[in-house]
Amino acid sequence: MATTERLLSEQVTAAEGIVRVLEEAGIDMVFGIAGGNMGRVYDALYDHQDTVRAVLVRHESLASVMAEVYGRLTGKPGVAIGQGIFMLANGLLGTLEAHFGSSPMLVLTDLSDVAPLSQHAPYQGGTGDYGGADTKQALSGVTKYTVVAHEPIQAVHATQLAIKHALSGERGPVGVIYHSRCFQSMVDPEQRPFLYPTRHYLPKRIPGDAASIDAAAAALLAAKRPVIIAGNGVRIAKAYDGLVQLAELLGAPVATTASGKGVFAETHELALGVCGNFGQAAANAFIGEADLVLAVGTRLGPADTTAENPKLIDPTRQTLVQIDIEPKNASWSFPCDVTVIGDAELVLSQLVERLGQIGAPSAEVLSSRRQFVAEIGKREGLFEDPGYTSDEVPIMPQRLFTEMHAVIDDDAILTCDAGENRLFMTHFFRTKGAGTLLMPGIGAMGYAIPAALAAKLVHPERQVIAVTGDGGLSMALNGLMTAIDEDIPIVVVTLNNSALGWVKHGQGNRTIASTFAEMNFAEVAKSIGCRGIRVEKPDEIAGALKEALSGNRPTVVDVVTSFKPSFRDVTSPLAK
Repeated sequence: MATTERLLSEQVTAAEGIVRVLEEAGIDMVFGIAGGNMGRVYDALYDHQDTVRAVLVRHESLASVMAEVYGRLTGKPGVAIGQGIFMLANGLLGTLEAHFGSSPMLVLTDLSDVAPLSQHAPYQGGTGDYGGADTKQALSGVTKYTVVAHEPIQAVHATQLAIKHALSGERGPVGVIYHSRCFQSMVDPEQRPFLYPTRHYLPKRIPGDAASIDAAAAALLAAKRPVIIAGNGVRIAKAYDGLVQLAELLGAPVATTASGKGVFAETHELALGVCGNFGQAAANAFIGEADLVLAVGTRLGPADTTAENPKLIDPTRQTLVQIDIEPKNASWSFPCDVTVIGDAELVLSQLVERLGQIGAPSAEVLSSRRQFVAEIGKREGLFEDPGYTSDEVPIMPQRLFTEMHAVIDDDAILTCDAGENRLFMTHFFRTKGAGTLLMPGIGAMGYAIPAALAAKLVHPERQVIAVTGDGGLSMALNGLMTAIDEDIPIVVVTLNNSALGWVKHGQGNRTIASTFAEMNFAEVAKSIGCRGIRVEKPDEIAGALKEALSGNRPTVVDVVTSFKPSFRDVTSPLAK
């Protein structure tokens, strides 16, 4: 007969129990700043440095983004730690990213309540009593779930349940707030609720049910011109191989949403690039002409469907099949003929197996479909633009991306920021491998650098490049200090046009509060202790990038770019 052992056999502090839970869940690094009662957790981390690395940041916003990216890349909850009042003030950037982008994440914080004086408006108190802030209410608005633990044993158990909630169904951020009483006594292993090993709280991955798999396979085989739209859910599930296998088995081209860019190599013959507002004309054209749309790991939001333009997706003339881990997302934006609820990696594998049993399309059909994809690409100019070879000064972003594409490794990870630089990356940059690009889901400036820091920590063997505008770099300059502090050799490529490009272009001839003073970020980087390289001419780009990537030191490549390209140049006519 099976038996389940207890988590603890001796009394420990709540902080020690919390760290043991993280350790058991396979979480090998946490991000944050010690403050308030969270200093107790750092004291416990001191004894677990061989298994859990405490990464110090200069600002809570960096901790939250790094935790979000850790969760997105590893599938384990990323952990952001900080004092309650400052996690609310500074630490919600990555929390919002995790909430919108379904990344598993834990926000571990405190109430700074000074019990039993919690109701007397203590300095920095967050219980929600008169005179204080309401930490739980604030966190609840941007997380899947937030809990307050009041006792030592609750602190440990709540951390276990938070990991479970962060990983169950559609993943996301979960807040755990520790009352000061959690740290005033010990966790008694004989006290109820009894504590059991954390592995029992880790959810199992869910396959699709047989009937739904059969229905989806039948619909795919009945289609004459199927297309796949892949979203960020493919990245969350690590379903890259299954996506390629299914696409090749069907001869179905793959478009991605903006947040899904990078889940399918855009150098593949079946790649259409990004669809939607700022996507490739070829992607939008093929989707519009398809008779079946298979949506994998995407809710098909307005930006992905050019505000639900029926010229792109129309359930009255197209068969829609949707794969999603979360039942609430099924047929959310459009009524779907078939929905399969399950983990994308497992479901895609099931579909490939089932199609193999039934009989995949013939070689003749596959050849015809690939030929049509090539024709659409040629007709619509897939990844074609005069700017790719431009020798103009200041440098055209397209030329920068051409040089970058040629120099980086096939598995290099690129992180994007917000603003026009992100739109240009979305539209013009051609990814070379699956799982190689991270896009900020909420379009927040200051994302690229902390995202790159986390990516490099998770994948130290791979090149990691943050691509950002001068506005985004300005917001995350302290991330370069963290790169020095923690010895994280990322490369930052800055599109420096001395403006908030999207804002300034949108203002037309009535520009206000959208222009920066000229800034040499290469020199700024040097002053921090990083390497800095200034690039002002197109023929300098390749050498600068090679130099930056060849070293083992944080480096900023400051590229003076043209203000000529505009967001309007990459906006689909369907979205105008």
